[in-house]
Formats: sequence, C-alpha cells, structure tokens
Amino acid sequence: MSAELVIKQAKIYGVSSIETLVNDFSEILKNRKFPNAPVGILADNSPQWIALDLATQHLDITLVPIPHFFTDEQKKHLIQSANIFTLFSDQEDVFDLLGFDAKIGECHGLFLSRSSAYEAHHVNKDIQKITFTSGTTSKPKGVCLSSNQQWSVAKSLEYALEHLEIKKHLCLLPLSVLLENVAGVYTSLLSHTEVYIFPLKEVGFKNLFNFDAKQCLSQIEQHQIESIILLPQMLLSILEELTPQDPRIQSLKFVALGGAKTPRALLQQAEVLGLPVFEGYGLSECSSVISLNLPHAHKLGSVGKPLLNRRIRLAEDHEIEIFMTDTVHYLGDSESSYTWFKTGDIGHIDEDGFLFIDGRKKNLIITSYGRNISPEWPEGLLMEKGLYKQVMVIGDAKPFLVALLVPMQSITTDNIESSIKAVNQELPQYAQIHDYVVLEEAFTFSNQQLTENGRLKRDVIESHYGDVIDSMYARSKDVSVA
Repeated sequence: MSAELVIKQAKIYGVSSIETLVNDFSEILKNRKFPNAPVGILADNSPQWIALDLATQHLDITLVPIPHFFTDEQKKHLIQSANIFTLFSDQEDVFDLLGFDAKIGECHGLFLSRSSAYEAHHVNKDIQKITFTSGTTSKPKGVCLSSNQQWSVAKSLEYALEHLEIKKHLCLLPLSVLLENVAGVYTSLLSHTEVYIFPLKEVGFKNLFNFDAKQCLSQIEQHQIESIILLPQMLLSILEELTPQDPRIQSLKFVALGGAKTPRALLQQAEVLGLPVFEGYGLSECSSVISLNLPHAHKLGSVGKPLLNRRIRLAEDHEIEIFMTDTVHYLGDSESSYTWFKTGDIGHIDEDGFLFIDGRKKNLIITSYGRNISPEWPEGLLMEKGLYKQVMVIGDAKPFLVALLVPMQSITTDNIESSIKAVNQELPQYAQIHDYVVLEEAFTFSNQQLTENGRLKRDVIESHYGDVIDSMYARSKDVSVA
C-alpha cells in the first residue's frame, strides 16, 4: 500500500489537510541525528497521532505506540526494549520521568524529545510498527509488524464492508490499540470514510474503568456516525443506557465487537434494541482481525467467518491455528517462520464455516476491556507477602479483577487490606485487585480443587464459588478509579 496514496485520500473530521500534517512530521523525522531510529508516541487520540503514523510509514521508520494505561515501569521497559530515540507526547512532564531530554520541540500540538543515552542499532526497515500487549506479565511483549501486514488486514475489511458504504467512523478505542489503529483508521482511509477522532474523554472514557455511555451516544447522534468498534464492557454500558428504537443509534450501520469473549445474552439484548453488533476475532500477531460476522453472514455466538486472505484450521486438540503469509516476529527474539501460527485459543468450526471460541489453553485472563493478564502475576505478588496459603484471581470477561484468598491463621483484616494496597501499587490499573473474599476452606485434592500437580483447577473453583464471585462484582459494579 502506497503511503502517498493513503495520505492524499485521507479524510479526518475537522482537519483541512492531513497531508500538511504528515509532511511537517516527516521533515522533523528526516532531520534527526539518527533519521532511521524508532519513534515512540505517548498521546491521546488526535489527527496528529494518525499523521505521525503515516509519516513514519512514508519514511520507513518504526513507530512504537505507548499505551497510556501502562505503568511507568512498563513504559520504561517498552522504551528500552524497542530502542526508542525520539518520543512524541501531548504531555510535557513525561520526558524526564521516562529517561528523555526535556522538551526540544513541538509539532502541531505534540511535544518531542530525544534520548541522550541512545545507542544506534541496525534498524529493520520491514518493521513499521511494534505493538505491545496489554501486559500478560509485568513486562509486555512487543509484536513487530510490517506495513504490508497491517494494510492487508485493512484491505480485507474494506472488501468485506464495501456494500455498507460507510461514510463516517468514530474512533472510540485508543489508537495505541491495534484494533482501532488498523480496523478503524486504516480501513476508513482505504474506503474514503471520514474518520471522526476526539480525545478519549470526549467520547466517554473518564478513566480506565469508567466509560460514560451517554456521552458516547451523544457524539454518535450529533455527528451521525455510521461505524464504531467496541469492547464488551463498552457494549454493556451502552446497552444499559439504550431504550428500544433509541434515536441516538439510528445512524449506525456497523458496530464491530472484539477484544474479549462476549456473553450471548449481551448480543441478544443488542439485537432486541436495534444495535447492529457484529462480533469478531483477532490477535496482535496477526495484525488484529482474523474473522468477523457481517450483516449478510452472521451467526449468534460465533466470531464470524475468516476474512479474505485469512485461513484457519484446528489442531487435533482443537487449538485454532492461523496460516501466516508473513513471519511472526516478537521483539528481542529471532524471527520465526511459522507456517501455521498457534493462537492458544480452543474453538470449533461449524458446518457453515463459522468459527466459535470455546476457551483458551493457557490461564490467560482477558477482561471485558480487552486487557490480557496472566493471573499468576497478581497472585504471585500477593503470595510474596507471606500472608496467604493460597490465592486465586478472577476476571475473565469482567471489567476488573477480584480475588479468593486463603490466609494464614494469624492474618487480620488490616493485614489483608494493606497487602492488597501494596500489591496494587506495583500493578497497572487493569491488573489491580478491586475486591476480595476470605475463604474458610483451602483449595485441596480432596475437594477436587487442585490438580495432581497441585495446581488450581480454576474452572472448578470458579464454578464452586460462583455466587461469592457474583456478589463481589455486584457490590463493586460502579467501581471508579481516579
């Protein structure tokens, strides 16, 4: 895909010429001491974000989006591992904190700085973007993607959606999230769709755990938006706000849903309320979307059929495997040459070719905000306090984490509260524990809650304590994190 072509046809709401922005960012990048060095961006959604992305593609420079919801330590790890020389941000006070010089310039509202400790390395020009996971552990993993990989997905989505003739797309997810970056922006640019992009607070995100559906719906109605991308928790908030035949959603033609599994009841409720929701499936390693339900081909409970140029198969244990035309490359690892990429997800394909996700091979938690968390991470930090015999963290398809605790006999409520507070200070917001229950009975072999190897039988425990877990989420329903 030609960067020049994309720039010329780009339509961004409120911006007279995206080409001017791209050219200005390009001049700054070309005149750096190390013109090919990786570029980082830590900023809210804006047309400038998109312009910088297109500028790096135009110059074959690696762009590294830095998620705002990472901890400072995670951001530092990302910056160091990706060897970022130049950082763009809409916050002047982040540079010193992250190891960069003070602000050295500004371009269309984005401040920039550089690393005085930068060491020049060989730069792989095939890597256009390094996208980091939301952090299954304390150190997020970087996935290296080429321009071709990203635009190929966008092209497949353009083809799949062309009959809808969508004219207005509203960005609701952070651009640091690959799903919005590729499926939202790139697809819109290819299809001549106008991209509406505002700071996240203006579209409803007050903070990581507080999404204002009313404000989001107001933007949709005001601008007569035709397409959006949602995470399951955002869908839940919107459905709680909607009334039958709600005038605020009448302009919507296509609502893509991804990031985590979605309860069937929510999808049924959306259908009743007239919200055109279509669930899909994807991974960062595969440049986001792999399969998607469409208006002319959808099945409730499935994640749709594979997009054009996407091939899926099931291994003997029903693990979903994706055929890769490009290599899967993790930052810091030698290039892999997977023919079939193992997703770690378990599924099945029905007689009509629709893909269904049945579970995961690993213990990975995916919250309803689409954050990936290994439960062993917060569990391990709590166990290190020496106050607990056993700990189990829950949160799959939920907005936040809660914990089941089996304490030592001498522990007090104050000890528990202090330990959770201390652990939460070490964790990013999306991995913090928001509620807990102290259990009177331990997880044992006799109650069939441990495997032969002494590992937690998570499904068994979660089922046994289902009412207890539900009560935690019920009393913490309106959680808000400042």
